Amino acid sequence: MKFINSILIPFIYIFLHTPVCAQVKGIGIPSIKNYKRSDYRGGTQNWSIDQDKNGNMYFANNNGLIQFDGTSWHKYSLPSQNEIRSLKIDSSGKIFVGGNNEFGYFQNDTKGILKYHSLSDMIDKKDKQNINLIWRIHLFNGEVIFQSFTKVFFLKNNKLRFINAPSKFQFSFLVNNRLYFQDKSLGILEYKNKKLKQIQGTTFFNDKEIWSVFPLPNNKMLLATLEKGLFISDNTTVKPWETEANAFIKKNTSLGGSMIKGKFIVLNSVLDGVIVCDLNGKIIQHLNRQKGLQNNTILTSFIDNKDNIWLGLDNGITFVNENSPFSYFDYSYNIGTVYASTVFNGNLYVATNQGLFYHSWNTPFKDSPFTRVEGTISQAWNIQVINNVLICASNSGALVIDHNKVSKKLDSRGYFGFKTIPNHEGYIIGESYNGFSIFKKSADGFEYSHQVAGFDETTNTFSIELDQDYLWLKKDPFLYQMKLSGDLKKFDYIKKHKNISGAYTGIGSLQNINNIVYFQTKNHFFRFSREQGTFFEDKKITALFNGIPAITTLIEDSQGNLWYAHNESLGVLTKNQNGTFTKKQAPFSNLSGNLVNNYISVNTIDPENIFIGQTDGLTHYDSKFPNSFITKPKVFIESFTFPGDTILTGNIPENHQIYTVPYSSNHVKFTFSSPTYENQENVTYSYKLEPFEENWRAWSTLSIKEYTNLREGTYAMKLKAKNSYGVESNISEITFTVSPPWYRHFLAYLVYFILLITAIYIISNRIKLKIRKNRYYETIEQRRLYLEKESKIRHEQHELEKEIEKLKNDKLQIKILAKDKELVNNSLQVVKKNKILNGIIYKLKDIDTNILDDSTKFEFNKLHKSIVKEVNTDKSWKDLEKHIKNVHFEFLKRLKEKYPTISPRELDLSTYLLMNMSTKEIAEIMNISTGGVELARYRLRKKLGLNKKENLIGFLMSI
Repeated sequence: MKFINSILIPFIYIFLHTPVCAQVKGIGIPSIKNYKRSDYRGGTQNWSIDQDKNGNMYFANNNGLIQFDGTSWHKYSLPSQNEIRSLKIDSSGKIFVGGNNEFGYFQNDTKGILKYHSLSDMIDKKDKQNINLIWRIHLFNGEVIFQSFTKVFFLKNNKLRFINAPSKFQFSFLVNNRLYFQDKSLGILEYKNKKLKQIQGTTFFNDKEIWSVFPLPNNKMLLATLEKGLFISDNTTVKPWETEANAFIKKNTSLGGSMIKGKFIVLNSVLDGVIVCDLNGKIIQHLNRQKGLQNNTILTSFIDNKDNIWLGLDNGITFVNENSPFSYFDYSYNIGTVYASTVFNGNLYVATNQGLFYHSWNTPFKDSPFTRVEGTISQAWNIQVINNVLICASNSGALVIDHNKVSKKLDSRGYFGFKTIPNHEGYIIGESYNGFSIFKKSADGFEYSHQVAGFDETTNTFSIELDQDYLWLKKDPFLYQMKLSGDLKKFDYIKKHKNISGAYTGIGSLQNINNIVYFQTKNHFFRFSREQGTFFEDKKITALFNGIPAITTLIEDSQGNLWYAHNESLGVLTKNQNGTFTKKQAPFSNLSGNLVNNYISVNTIDPENIFIGQTDGLTHYDSKFPNSFITKPKVFIESFTFPGDTILTGNIPENHQIYTVPYSSNHVKFTFSSPTYENQENVTYSYKLEPFEENWRAWSTLSIKEYTNLREGTYAMKLKAKNSYGVESNISEITFTVSPPWYRHFLAYLVYFILLITAIYIISNRIKLKIRKNRYYETIEQRRLYLEKESKIRHEQHELEKEIEKLKNDKLQIKILAKDKELVNNSLQVVKKNKILNGIIYKLKDIDTNILDDSTKFEFNKLHKSIVKEVNTDKSWKDLEKHIKNVHFEFLKRLKEKYPTISPRELDLSTYLLMNMSTKEIAEIMNISTGGVELARYRLRKKLGLNKKENLIGFLMSI
């Protein structure tokens, strides 16, 4: 047909010429993780899926856009709250979405929160009502293309244009960089040069609704229709793709699909889940509700950046860990807890807690479950091939299996397993619930022989050294060393060992490596020397386990690999061709916790088919699976929250911003995410807040951390993740600053500094002023003190002078008084002299001069005149009186002021009394009698108001 020539010739065979690492295992079921509506808190239906460059997943959901970062789910709604049917993410991180009469894009704001920006608002209201549902979105030649049933819109450089459908669009397809639309009338249209060009001869599909188109080798194309099945076309013809895949799709209806690296095709169905087929249409996997999906209607499928499958279901979301060396046989295959497995005569046999089951080894495992071996309904502990006989050790006894049924019961007692006996060909020993039994090979197979006497304890672990006659049995806390008798009927020798080394206590495990029995304690391996009767360490084997945690079980498989168990985890030392070993532990971390403790089962058929028993089924491991499934995880600080604000830092690409947190909001919370979806429950985180913490926190699955009461400062929150394979991510970091409280803010400190400087300045000035004042006052005080001192000195000097003057005055007064006394005395002498002279004169008057001669008379008269002259010219008394008044002028003045009525005669008397003159002297001076003096004294005392007891002279002296 012309359609074939038009659409297939330009396709580039990119998928055929690119190395492909993707791989889909055809045995078992990959790990499946279902997310229910209650998990993502959205609508039931999920129509489209995409992934951003950080690894976050996005789903077009009935309730809006769902985001999943590996840890948390976030929902973002359209303004109209309508469903979203399509989405596509460009390289810038814009998430373009389409719904009913609405399309646009979500983009992160500065806080990492997705905000919706409508593009349909750029269309006229009339045209907007006829948009219909946007079913497909494509990124093509720099344009974003939104396709609905009625229109196709083209966005470029923020300009929008549209083309109406010729009649009605079905869907559109971007194949090998060419864009096609299916129209119900015109067939297939190619978008070229901004126009839709019809491809001739494509109306063949007008009655068929094409959901997906896949490129195939040799220029062929595979077209998946809704109800008509799958069609393959080459350059000339279109015909149904007559394959297993087409038969499945025709029966269950197709809703499109996706391709895994151009090597496998994922086909969605409406009725029976999803299938994965190769390019020849052979179904490799079929996943449905019975196999672990939560819903059989697959609306969309998506291959993520690790080649794993995401399914958008009619009710929920499912993740299929396709790119993994592990697949599983679980309850859907009728398998419970697995204790052992083996392949025999083209069948895989599995010993479980529900009996022995088998499945054809040469037939694909796809949908057919395991079948119970007839006659095994009790617990089966082991299944072994010994001398080409299949023997099952079970709770029902020792059973021989032939043609998938129990052909013979060797013994009805319960058994744990069987071993061949060295140097006794045709004999095996069985470990029963109460000791050991011997079985002998006959023409009809093995037959029960007898019970070995001497040991009847229950055990389930033993090994025999092939080149000696010892049976070594480990039964905690002892190691039993037992020697069988020659006829195998009893134990001739039994010895118990509690330790195998003086340096290490206890016995860790007992194992057979390269046909030699080894005894292990704390990863040190010992052998027994029969010659010396002691245990010695094998340094070579011990060296293999350096750096490995203390093991509890060690198994050598058919390839010489050493499988070890520790802490319910599994690891392997793979044997190389040169005899060395390579440690491989990380891939098996996903099995941790699911291994059957004390019953570790590893069955290596070949490097690509290794079966491991688990508590919930059987695990298939392909050691040749490419190591591309182990990648370095990414880690993000998903959100940074403090009171009043939340920042989704995980949505912000290359976030180097430093956030500021107010001191009042110094309670911060971080949530972590790692878009690692395989074995997500085993992803662990380690973190530290610098400089608050110096060391990294221990690895933990917790994805949230809070810090309270942080002091101000700049902090760096550092985070790293480790996936289930033990691979660590790079460090993710966010920096934030806690502002100080206002009283410890830089501006506050600046104000404090200014206030301090101001205070210092003011205080300094005040101190200086005070110092100046103090100096001034000190100067004043010193001046005052000086003046006081000077005044005091002057006063003292004055007083001294006064004292001196007083002393002088007193001395002078004394002198004066003495002089006065002397003068008075002299005056009194003069008075006496005058009195004597007056007496002489009176006596001379009595002398008769007439009797005297003239000369005598002359002399007598001359004498008389001389005496009279002397008496008349002597003014001593008047001078004395005057002198006394002058000397005692102040006294007389005070006395007169105080006693104004005092008479001059009494003043004279007071003066004489002050001069301490006697009464006789006063009488003589005053020319009165002594009695008159006494009378005058009495009158003076009375005038002065003195009583009899008061001294007159003392009183006068006080004045």
